[in-house]
Amino acid sequence: MSAANNRFVQGLRRTVALGGVALLAGGCNPAVEPALGTLEWDRVTVPAPAAETIVAVQVQEGQQVAAGTALLQLEPTRTAAQLQALDAQTRQAGEALLELQQGPRREDIDQARATLASARAQAVDAAAYYARLQPLGRQQLVAAADVDRARAASGSAQGTVRAAEQALLALEHGTRVEQVAQGQAALQAAQAQAAAQAVTLRKLDLVAPRAGRVDALPYKLGDQAPVGAPLVVLLVGERPYARVYLAQPLRLQVRVGQAARVFLQGREGSLPGHVRSIRSDPAFTPYYALSGNDVSRLSWLAEVELDPGDPPARMADLPAGVPVRVEF
Repeated sequence: MSAANNRFVQGLRRTVALGGVALLAGGCNPAVEPALGTLEWDRVTVPAPAAETIVAVQVQEGQQVAAGTALLQLEPTRTAAQLQALDAQTRQAGEALLELQQGPRREDIDQARATLASARAQAVDAAAYYARLQPLGRQQLVAAADVDRARAASGSAQGTVRAAEQALLALEHGTRVEQVAQGQAALQAAQAQAAAQAVTLRKLDLVAPRAGRVDALPYKLGDQAPVGAPLVVLLVGERPYARVYLAQPLRLQVRVGQAARVFLQGREGSLPGHVRSIRSDPAFTPYYALSGNDVSRLSWLAEVELDPGDPPARMADLPAGVPVRVEF
C-alpha cells in the first residue's frame, strides 16, 4: 500500500472513531422531556362565618370584582340577638366591678354593727340564764338536761357574737384586691365575647378579600351552608401558573428558579416562566414503586409561574384548567 493510501485509511479511522464518541455522548445526555399538567390560578375561598340563610347575592360567576366588593349577605337576626345578649352581660360585669371597687355601703356596715349588738345581748342573756341554772343543778332542783341546754345555748350565743364581729371587720376593711381582679377579668372576658360576636355579625356581609374573578358560588339564594363551608371561590393574582407533574427522571434535572416554556393546548407559541415550587413528597406513589424499575412511576407536583410579558388583560383572559406542556 502506498503512503497516500495509508494516510487516507488512518484519517478514515479517526473520523469513524470521533463519530462514535459523539454518538455515545449524545446518548448519555438525552433531551429533557416535557412535563404535562394544567393552567391554574391562585384561589381564595370565602367561608361561611355562621350557619345562616343566604338572603342576597350581589355577584355572578365569572364577574371581575375589586377588593371590598359585596359578594353575599347572610341573615343577621339571630347573630344580632346574640350580640345584644353579650352586650348586656358586659354591662352586668361592668356594674359588678364598679360595686367591688366602691366597697360596702355605709348602710351595710351599720346593719352589721346592729347585728353584732343584738348577738352580744343574746349572749349576755344566755350566759346569765346558764349561771342561774348551775347552782340549781348541783342541788338537783332542776334536771341535768336543762343545765346542759343552757350551757349549749350560752356557747352558741358566744359563737354568734364572734361571727358577727368578723362580718363587721370584713365590711370595714373593704373589698379584697383579689376580688377586684376577678371582677376585672370577668369584664374583660365579657367584652372579648361581645367583640368576637360583633366581628361575626359584620362578616355576615361577605366582601371580596382581594381583587379577582368569581369562579364559583357553591350555594344559592335561600341556602343555609354550615359554618366554614365555601360560599364564594375567587381566582386571584396577576398571572396564572402551570401545575405540572415531574416524572422521576425529570425530577433530577429540574430545580426551583429554573427557566421554562409553557405551551397551551390550542394556542400557538409559548409563554416564558420559571419554576416557583416543587413538592418534596411524590404523588401517585403506590407501595411497590419505591425501588427497582418501578421508581419511574413516581411523580412530583411542581408549579411554574408565568413571567410578565403579555399585556395584563391578555393574561387575565387565560382560563383555568387548560392542558399545558412545559419544557425546561
